[in-house]
Amino acid sequence: MKITDLLKKDTIIMSLKSSDKASVIDELAAKLDQAGRLNDLAAFKEAILAREAQSTTGVGEGIAIPHAKTDAVKTPAVAFGRSINGIDYESLDGQPANLFFMIAAPDGANEAHLETLSSLSSFLMDPAFREVLMNAQSENDIVQAFESREGAPVEEDTSKPENTVGPTVLAVTACPTGIAHTYMAADALKAKAKEKGLNFKVETNGSSGVKNALTEEDIANATAIIVAADKQVDMDRFKGKHVIQVPVAQGIRNPDGLLERAVNQDAPVFEGGGNAASSSDASGGSTAGSAFYKHLMSGVSAMLPFVVGGGILIALSFAFGIDAVKPDDPSYNAFAKALMDIGGGTAFGLMVPILAGFIAMSIADRPGLAPGMIGGMLAATGGSGFLGGLIAGFLAGYIVVGLKKLFSGLPQSLDGIKPVLIYPVLGIFLTGVTMIYVINGPVGSLNEWLGTVLGNMGTGNLVLLGLVLGGMMAVDMGGPVNKAAFTFGIAMIEAGNYAPHAAIMAGGMVPPLGIALATVFFKSRFTQQERDAGKTNFIMGASFITEGAIPFAAKDPARVIPAAIAGSAVAGALAMAFGIGLRAPHGGVFVIPLVEGNPLLYLLAVLAGAAVTAVLLGVLKKPLK
Repeated sequence: MKITDLLKKDTIIMSLKSSDKASVIDELAAKLDQAGRLNDLAAFKEAILAREAQSTTGVGEGIAIPHAKTDAVKTPAVAFGRSINGIDYESLDGQPANLFFMIAAPDGANEAHLETLSSLSSFLMDPAFREVLMNAQSENDIVQAFESREGAPVEEDTSKPENTVGPTVLAVTACPTGIAHTYMAADALKAKAKEKGLNFKVETNGSSGVKNALTEEDIANATAIIVAADKQVDMDRFKGKHVIQVPVAQGIRNPDGLLERAVNQDAPVFEGGGNAASSSDASGGSTAGSAFYKHLMSGVSAMLPFVVGGGILIALSFAFGIDAVKPDDPSYNAFAKALMDIGGGTAFGLMVPILAGFIAMSIADRPGLAPGMIGGMLAATGGSGFLGGLIAGFLAGYIVVGLKKLFSGLPQSLDGIKPVLIYPVLGIFLTGVTMIYVINGPVGSLNEWLGTVLGNMGTGNLVLLGLVLGGMMAVDMGGPVNKAAFTFGIAMIEAGNYAPHAAIMAGGMVPPLGIALATVFFKSRFTQQERDAGKTNFIMGASFITEGAIPFAAKDPARVIPAAIAGSAVAGALAMAFGIGLRAPHGGVFVIPLVEGNPLLYLLAVLAGAAVTAVLLGVLKKPLK
């Protein structure tokens, strides 16, 4: 398959009308939709913006490659757009972008499609080829340029580093989507290594799998290893080597600096497992704060299916009566009790251990999972609850990291017993005794105190708490602030205080609902595409999916985000003022009939917040010309 099988004249825009990043994405996505390559334009743009939120796809050298792999794509395709004057695309080198390639890959894209899409990034690393595209006069010229460039399929580079003259540097590149950045970073490093005369080999972890894998012999002979990756790669194989860890964008932007560091062994020796982040630095690696958030989100992401599934089953059990799960109550219903046993007794029972286990595994890889889950279970049964589970996850992870360092000097012949004997036994023991004798008591007391404080809060203070929690849900719409509020609400549900999460869910529903209302009542402020996308936000808002507002916020953050925060804060404050409690952690409007308090007042709180957001958008946004 060739690039010209995916890039056709009907997906080429010779002169973009756009003036900023958001409008470029809109224009190229619309071109793909008009050409019949998409199933759902709004969902495709949402996937593109989600990828942009991870890191910009403006890779520098005047190139931007927005891309997404989603079931919103009907047929694999590439849209091309050009701006002679350049457009600010938040590129890695800070320069305007002139050449734009939007890659649309379906979830089920086969390997041939993925490899073809990946080869596009390699072509664009050639300055002469970029010049040809800039000078093209027509859509035919663009297609012809690619046809001329494409010859026989490029063979996989399976050669080994020479190891005869000078240092040997290895690299691994990987990005979440595995279509563009992975290969651009590999090509940039490869080209610079050739220029420097280095022995070099690079492994790519793309959508079609690992290519040009590093062998044990390669690693043994390496001077240093560069890992330019935005997703997890196999790291334990590099134990004992100097390893430089940076985001994949650094491989594109700074190949010379990375190779110089590798040659000079300017990086710590990798000890295995949890020390992965220690090789990052200010040049583009992880900070302590971002590492903490990454580990926390690993746990929260793993926990969410238990929270959502279990929570909705709990809510369904309440439909038979709040006390229908109690065998000695007149309203007892066996099926209601089954729902509660599945959702509350089992799914919610596993919630804290799963949270702790996956935090620990994020820190220390697989050896951290068992100690983390045991620590989480001890927290859940020992009174320290959700907060104790958070502590248990980090405690277990770093205990296992310490054990890896402690036993790093054992003979290689004993390496096999470490993950099956030493790490689980000592990790579980040390985590367990620390939780029982050090953590559970104080943290359990803290939970009781917090519950007492919330229970004794006056109406004014509760309204203020609801205002803050509701507003937090709209600050970054699924980001760290949003997740912090959501996590607090789950902890309060577990502690038996149901009011905070009612405010949180109300605040989380408002941004997409408010935007949807604005696209109906203030049509002149939105394009036709935005009005179409607004319709889906009715469903997303009703389902408590705050992320539905992200495409609108990304395009116009100065107006959308303040309006969303204001509306969400109003909804959260009203939910508290109305005395609403909510035992279900998810479900949106579908669990409103099951709230503690007046369901109609809770619905009023959500609608009032959405109305505030809609009106503010109508005032802040100007009619389109």
